[in-house]
Amino acid sequence: MTGTSHRTVTPWRSDGLTAEDLDLMVDELCRLLPTWLPGQRWYAGKGHGLCEVRPILAEVVVPGTPALLQTVFRTDDGECYQLLVGAGPGPADAGTGVSAESVIGSSRTSDGLRVTLYEASADPDLLSGLLKRFVAAEPCGALEYHHVPGATIPAGLRARPLTGEQSNTSVAFGDRAMLKVLRRVMPGANTELEMLAALERAGDVPSAAPLAWAQTAGRYGAEPTTLCILQEFVPSRGDGWSIATAEAEACIRGACESVAPLGGFSDDAFALGQATAQVHRALAQQLEARPLSLPEAVELTDALVARLDDALVEVPDITPYARGLHTAYQDLREVVQRGNPLPIQRIHGDLHLGQALRAADGWVLIDFEGEPGHPFEERRHLQPAVRDVAAMLRSFDYAAHHALGEILGIPPGEQTSRDLRGTRLARRASAWAVHSRRAFCAGYTAAGGQDPRTSPVLLRAFEADKAVYEALYEARNRPEWLPIPLAAVRRLAHGSRFVG
Repeated sequence: MTGTSHRTVTPWRSDGLTAEDLDLMVDELCRLLPTWLPGQRWYAGKGHGLCEVRPILAEVVVPGTPALLQTVFRTDDGECYQLLVGAGPGPADAGTGVSAESVIGSSRTSDGLRVTLYEASADPDLLSGLLKRFVAAEPCGALEYHHVPGATIPAGLRARPLTGEQSNTSVAFGDRAMLKVLRRVMPGANTELEMLAALERAGDVPSAAPLAWAQTAGRYGAEPTTLCILQEFVPSRGDGWSIATAEAEACIRGACESVAPLGGFSDDAFALGQATAQVHRALAQQLEARPLSLPEAVELTDALVARLDDALVEVPDITPYARGLHTAYQDLREVVQRGNPLPIQRIHGDLHLGQALRAADGWVLIDFEGEPGHPFEERRHLQPAVRDVAAMLRSFDYAAHHALGEILGIPPGEQTSRDLRGTRLARRASAWAVHSRRAFCAGYTAAGGQDPRTSPVLLRAFEADKAVYEALYEARNRPEWLPIPLAAVRRLAHGSRFVG
């Protein structure tokens, strides 16, 4: 992407939307966005002031009243964000389905007509118009729309916004397709497209098939930037997080006080382990997989230590456990130095319960873009598959404590040892997490994955790294939940490698 706006003269009203009209709207967006952007859940710069944004791209992709603008703006910290902007007389007209909360502000055309500018990802008519761009696969100014070879793009379907995502925005089209609008965009081949295509080639893998994508044209020597991915819609009864937390709450409320709950999520956790192993096996077959070299092991453990040292600056509560965590990372390096082969491959990279959907015939893993905000080349680095496993095991711990917090009505940091009921329920929550972790590992092994419990040094190191990351996140965003990752940090620093 370049720093130059590319703008298209496209009919809008009977007398036309001119290039000057579009310039006026984009200029007004540049004035409005420093205040509006930080309030969006997908904005990555929370806690940092935003002074200026600059337009990178603005195209009218759906003409009419209202019109849809597909835009990219660069913030003063160098990040680029995509917005789908509706431009019309007003977004709250009957039947549009757009709330007043979506309004960004207003502008005027060159002839003085007032135009309301609003975030349009919840406008079903405009998003259905955008789907036509994917069906036609024709360029629109600086934008290109591409079909995946052999894919059939559904036409004439009404858009339905989906909720719950944090870093992107998803829109369903009937029960046929789902459009992921990437919010924080960067140049280069898209990791998720690459991973989904590999899983589709493997066949019989629990993932959604890619159908099409939109990207910048890559003019003036710039790399193309992927903006949207259209993929198969996966009907489901919910995501893993919502299902697991509901099951955990039911088990914690049960009559069992001293024995680990045996009902609830164990069968689902086993099946989720199977699905994860199937995905790992397919990625290893379709993309590169090889043993970790000794220099790479040194680089990997140095990166873990650097992440810990950065976290210690912001989360002093980790300090008493720093020595034990450093030992865990050093143990990982010594395993490789002793000649034990450590397979590395492409992995999901950001796996947790919310990245799985419970479809009619089993779990489907989604969102293969890796850790948001990291460069694409970094997301392509080969890593041990156990890193995904460790991340999912931490997610079970979070689900249990989230359910406990819902029952007690207080954050975990406010519970005291004198709260006998809370202590009893906390034991049940821990038992549920342990049982779910066991079931997940058993399912992973049953589907052909290496039993993570046979590699306790690896599992300990990557669980510790994930817990440190969680502690940093909670300290920044939700301090009352910091005791959850701190409990894991304490356990792992003291050498407890696997609970369950």
